[in-house]
Amino acid sequence: MFFDPEFIAKVEEKPIEGLVEACKRALAAQDELDNREEWTDEEHELLWDASTFVDLIIKANEIDLDLELPEPSINIHENCSALRIYLEEVEKSLRGEATKLKINSFKRRYDNVLKSSFAYEFTQGDLERVQLLINEIRSHLSEVEHLDPGHKQRLLKRLENLQAELHKRVSDLDRFWGLVGDAGVVLGKLGKDAKPIVDRIREVAEIVWKTQARTEELPSGTDNPVLEQKTDA
Repeated sequence: MFFDPEFIAKVEEKPIEGLVEACKRALAAQDELDNREEWTDEEHELLWDASTFVDLIIKANEIDLDLELPEPSINIHENCSALRIYLEEVEKSLRGEATKLKINSFKRRYDNVLKSSFAYEFTQGDLERVQLLINEIRSHLSEVEHLDPGHKQRLLKRLENLQAELHKRVSDLDRFWGLVGDAGVVLGKLGKDAKPIVDRIREVAEIVWKTQARTEELPSGTDNPVLEQKTDA
């Protein structure tokens, strides 16, 4: 397997940027193997490995690209040439979109600190409590045995990214509400064993809702109707 689990987790978290990086890594690795004379079995295996991974990520995330993974033939030269072109075209097609996402990431970082920009602002106490809860969720997740390792790794990575972007002022709360969706998945897979994790995610959601309601100038004590419906269920 050309790509290691840690890199795969990053690609699943950020598929556009990840695909661009995956193509670059594979093409660079093939360049190092190139003897300038003929395609080798090692190059053939590398290109199939990387291209298959890229194709799976594109399909899993329903990324609209007018490109298809080449059909294999018995000719190693035809295969390698077609796969090399495929990786180059994927990288070229997604490069611009990856740059836009990176620029938006920079923008969000500055939005979080510029007082003139709209932002949701946590109290210092709530910020510290959320940090503590995320640490506890990560700890409980690490101890869970009956959860697919890949799924566990994705959840831990999501928590790591959330914690890295957690500041007193944030421009959006999307990552937090994504965590609420994860709670439902974990509950469905683990049942009662998920209670310590779900309870902490629910508390994070309550803090986030309180912050959002305050910023949007809703009346004090306004409950989140979605959270209330989940509780009733």
